[in-house]
Amino acid sequence: MQETMMSSQDLMNLEDKYGAHNYHPLPVVLTKGEGVYVWDVEGKKYYDFLSAYSAVNQGHCHPRIIKALNDQAAQLTLTSRAFYNDMLGPYEKYVTEYFNYDKVLPMNTGVEAVETALKVCRKWSYEVKGIPTNQAKIIFVTGNFHGRTMAIISGSVDPSSTTGFGPFLPGIEIIPYNDLEALKEALEDPNVAGFLVEPIQGEAGVFVPDEGYLKYAAEMCKAKNVLFIADEVQTGIARTGRLLATCGNCDCNNGCENRPEIKPDILILGKAMSGGVFPVSAVLANDEVMMAIKPGEHGSTFGGNPLACAVAMEALEVIKDEELAKNADTMGKIFRSRMEAMIEKTELVTLVRGKGLLNAIVINDSEDSSTAWDICMKLRDYGLLAKPTHGNIIRFAPPLVINAEQINECADIIEKTILEFEEQM
Repeated sequence: MQETMMSSQDLMNLEDKYGAHNYHPLPVVLTKGEGVYVWDVEGKKYYDFLSAYSAVNQGHCHPRIIKALNDQAAQLTLTSRAFYNDMLGPYEKYVTEYFNYDKVLPMNTGVEAVETALKVCRKWSYEVKGIPTNQAKIIFVTGNFHGRTMAIISGSVDPSSTTGFGPFLPGIEIIPYNDLEALKEALEDPNVAGFLVEPIQGEAGVFVPDEGYLKYAAEMCKAKNVLFIADEVQTGIARTGRLLATCGNCDCNNGCENRPEIKPDILILGKAMSGGVFPVSAVLANDEVMMAIKPGEHGSTFGGNPLACAVAMEALEVIKDEELAKNADTMGKIFRSRMEAMIEKTELVTLVRGKGLLNAIVINDSEDSSTAWDICMKLRDYGLLAKPTHGNIIRFAPPLVINAEQINECADIIEKTILEFEEQM
């Protein structure tokens, strides 16, 4: 007996009834993805301009990554770290050489990697820097988004992340983002162990800091023997037109052989580490920092599993072989040029900002307005999926495999939608 296919509404009703209400998705139910496209259960085709929050940089269901997944899944998926496996060592060698670090601590999700970095930083501060026991402080910045675990929301200023979840973790100081004077003042405390920062704040609305902010922040941290910790879970793996956003203007499209503008003491990666097909994250650091962690002090049953290792190596090879950082840089310039030209035709959009293919437009409206959401619903109707953030900002982050014809077609859709929406207001 053939099973009747469920409609989008049926499937949304199932989630509403049986799932926790901790997300507010755009009302579209997807069933298939390929490259820059996704399809809903009724068969309608869309451009994906979110890329699973930059996890699908290599495009949906990249055949090389899927092959690596299938081949390894048929061989061995999990041993835990109670035993060695034949994929972890080769992966660790590969990824440390790829990003030019001594050691990697493999984890699964981005938020796990951030938590791991915080623990490594604290342990280093006691074992190496000599901060008195339980006195270490880590500096966070306003507008950050590093995940939603208890430790990480302790450094958040977003009410939706913090309200109703206290008490919070001590040993955290929050200073303004993009403010070197505030950082300088905070670093005067000898108990500061680390400074955690996103090179570009994605969830906050693609806030790009002033030129030189990251470089000088890293130098200031070094002068005070404080670890500069870069959360590149969303900005890393070619998204901003460089292999890492902290690379600055160095030519690192094929790995970190060249000297980057900034080399974080601790580098946090996730999302596109696997091309979006399996949870893979990583914390990278040199020996002085990483070797502060001893057996039994941190770990994960799934961290460094053979399946993750195989997938991550192939996903990173795709980034290199297809020159996706270079493509993101080129396509991003085309996109921002098109958006800036659009601004001249409308009063609804006031600003476009971003780097590579991590971009956003700011709507001339208040954060509590529904305008950006309503525009995203119209974009959906025209075959492009995007999501608002902070009420009046729409983020645009397509897979990095997008080409010039496609990026211009998408710019056409966005311009048409904005101008029509403005006319109907």
